Amino acid sequence: MTAELNPQLTFASLVVGSANRLAVTAARAVAESPGAAYNPLFIYASPGLGKTHLLTAIGHTAREIDPGIAVSYVTLDEFVEAFHAAVGAGQGDAYRRRFLDYGILLIDDVQFLSQRREMQAELLRIIDALQAVGRQIVLTSDRPPAEIESLDERLIRRFGGGLVIDVAAPDYETRVAILRRRAEERSARFEPGVLEAVGELEIDNVRELIGALNRLVAIQSVSDEPLVPDEAKRLVASVMRNGRPTPPRRIPEPPPVPAATVDEFADFLQEVSATVSQQVESWRARVSEAVLRWGGEGYRTSQLEVLVEAEPVRDPESELRRFEAAVERLQALQREVEGLAPDLAGAPELRDPADVEAAERLVERARQGAAPPPGPSPHWALDEFIESAANRVVVRAVRTVADEPGHRYNPLVITGASGNGKTHLLHALGNALTARGLTVGCVAGHEFVDELISAIDRGTVALWRARFRRADAVLIDDVHGVAGKERSQEELFVLFNHMIEAGRQMVFTSSLPLSELKEMEPRLLTRLEGGLVVEIPPPDRELRQRAIERQLSAKLDAVDPELAAYIAGRPADSMRAALGLVQRVLNAAEAKQVAPGTALAREALEGPARPVRRSTAPRSSGVMLPSGGGLRSREKMVWEWNDASARIIEEWR
Repeated sequence: MTAELNPQLTFASLVVGSANRLAVTAARAVAESPGAAYNPLFIYASPGLGKTHLLTAIGHTAREIDPGIAVSYVTLDEFVEAFHAAVGAGQGDAYRRRFLDYGILLIDDVQFLSQRREMQAELLRIIDALQAVGRQIVLTSDRPPAEIESLDERLIRRFGGGLVIDVAAPDYETRVAILRRRAEERSARFEPGVLEAVGELEIDNVRELIGALNRLVAIQSVSDEPLVPDEAKRLVASVMRNGRPTPPRRIPEPPPVPAATVDEFADFLQEVSATVSQQVESWRARVSEAVLRWGGEGYRTSQLEVLVEAEPVRDPESELRRFEAAVERLQALQREVEGLAPDLAGAPELRDPADVEAAERLVERARQGAAPPPGPSPHWALDEFIESAANRVVVRAVRTVADEPGHRYNPLVITGASGNGKTHLLHALGNALTARGLTVGCVAGHEFVDELISAIDRGTVALWRARFRRADAVLIDDVHGVAGKERSQEELFVLFNHMIEAGRQMVFTSSLPLSELKEMEPRLLTRLEGGLVVEIPPPDRELRQRAIERQLSAKLDAVDPELAAYIAGRPADSMRAALGLVQRVLNAAEAKQVAPGTALAREALEGPARPVRRSTAPRSSGVMLPSGGGLRSREKMVWEWNDASARIIEEWR
């Protein structure tokens, strides 16, 4: 994953001016004492002002000071791709531990963290781990942290805890110094004042400044006369003003020769040579401009760069038109991908005009994964849910969400023991939202985990995320099913933030109170607790009887109130258990082919009645008649036992 450092991008080759002096000073301090000062160091600037140069220079200097230090330089796209590959291979933990081996971590273009919640969380963990062991982190972006769209506040605080510094556009002196340095490196010589004249133009991009120098070098190389300051300034200003290459400088005609020595064929060759030179430089300038333009926007321009160095082609305009048509197609595909799977919008396939087919395949995969997640079961309706004093709070909360999705009670969390109607309410709410024209995703917690595992296995996690993010409401039944699943909770956390920020509804159910979800991440629990948490209690007798009467009415022509009251009076700790009693009675009636009644229900639920057994022994009042004729009551008889030893002594005397 680590890219090699460009050997040309060092502090020695960097031109330091007032616009970048502070950033260069901070970068040198970091290179000389990694982890000791400005950790992390965050450098931001517009494209083309030397951010990558600074990053690479830090790595080179750190290695010069300590040859044993490990330096890792990656762009954010490489960082993301390597992470996805590691997770797909089941080596996510090894991927994170790998960074602890680096003394300095250099990450370029972190502005592409926008809308990538999972990578933001991953980068946050890596930064915390590296800081804990004194490792240095340096990051660059084309904008300050606070202006990166949807950037996690925790990352913003981490960046602010180090040093956030910008690089401004170069001033006149710096522009001239850059031009002189680059001209010297290329062994290009210009008349006095030429580079100074070009430096007077307010070119605020170093790449464009070097591009201007390249044009001057190219034009002067085919000219018999050196450029003068005014002409050089006019040529560069013309390109800046019109956005198109300047017409090539006219090649001076050779001095006239005496008529006696005129060679018509030589004149013809000279004229052809001049014409060809003009045409060649014209299309080379045009191609060079295209390279600068599209390269600055992040597109690969290798096929154009080959044209600049190659011999004249038959139709360079056609080559440019084909390239620009390919870029337009890539831009259209990128807009489509942004709507289908935002995580794929930065894919390298969308930046290579030489291989549009790869981008087409990427978008086709996004289209295939664009279907929303499964919707609610159509068998449950909100109007069919019986409301009573026991469950009135939760039913009213569900109806409020159905009327105002995303505004009140977001998220809504319904807890309660199994069998009391949580799933019924969840799917009924989903159907009510669907009837409003909303796209609703409704899955169980274990299904959420299974889908993620399948997406990781197929390498389609970005498309899987896009499915849920396309929904207007996401309902997850038995959310406790993700407890203990670290990656699933991470994805649910990211999805939760995305939905809430977009004003879309989230609803959850759980058989356990939130306080008892021991293996749920605290940051996810706090978000669930931040909405409305309502408990659906066990059904009271009124609710059980109404539900039993409804079920009996659906099965029988008429409902026996005594039968319904009897079944409702039987102990049942859930609505499912109460309705199970009804089914037992109906099954017993069907087996005996009789109409169900209270007696049959009692037999089915309590068992057959036991006959009363009567004793054949004569009944006694408890009064005993002694042989002596007196009446004695058992309750009143007192037995006295004499002391045998006393009797013996008394008789002996």
